[in-house]
Amino acid sequence: MRAYTPKDDVQAKAYYTDRFYVAPQVPKQDVADDAVFAADLEAISAKFEVKESFIQVGQMVVYINANDIYAVLELMRDELEYTQLTEMSAIDWLAKDNTFEIFYQMLSMNKRKRIRIKYFIENGQAVDSVEKLFRSADWSEREMFDMFGIEANNHPFMKRILMPYDWQGNPLLKTYPLEGDEFAAWYEVDKIYGKEARDIIGPELRDTARVDRYDSNRFARLGFEVPKGTEITDDMEKTVQSYQEDGGVFLITKLDKESSKVIDDPQR
Repeated sequence: MRAYTPKDDVQAKAYYTDRFYVAPQVPKQDVADDAVFAADLEAISAKFEVKESFIQVGQMVVYINANDIYAVLELMRDELEYTQLTEMSAIDWLAKDNTFEIFYQMLSMNKRKRIRIKYFIENGQAVDSVEKLFRSADWSEREMFDMFGIEANNHPFMKRILMPYDWQGNPLLKTYPLEGDEFAAWYEVDKIYGKEARDIIGPELRDTARVDRYDSNRFARLGFEVPKGTEITDDMEKTVQSYQEDGGVFLITKLDKESSKVIDDPQR
């Protein structure tokens, strides 16, 4: 009898795969192959424990302890010339081992190098905010809290940034349905009209792949717009709309649809 596999990842499309299949991995290089990265790693290793390090796609990846993140980024900013935090977020590994993988993408314009700092935290564990080091971390840490539910200690305004404050759930968790859950389906209807209007309005369509080109109430046909509620048929006369100023704007030429060409060949 086939062993039961818990379906913790509701966003996955297939639960049963070839057990002998090995997913291809991006090649890794030794840090010693790059003199600049080797010197940077030596400086970090001299003060902090480095769990793993390698070069991948031209960038050095360094795994550290979660408690060292603030001090490591401070060292990189003040001594190693990595003055920009260009991206930070999390990866959901809850179904695998109940952890999140947190990453920080650092950029040095002087060295023309990128380093990705990573560490793991347990589910429910908070991270240390680095907003005082890099202002770009302000919104990134709020987004991580909003999408994954991971709090950042000492953040000045730890609240949602994309979803409404009273939203339930975290949309980037793999346990969160792609089309939203029951709460998401009725959120706007309940908020605007009240629960008593559910039978009249119906649940919200949250499947972004299901766009009805003839639905003139919820969607606009780009290039051939009609007033809201107008019934659209294939044989009706279409009015081409223009979304650019006559003559174009600074550095942008107005699109001439008559002289433009649509390339149908996907290989081009």
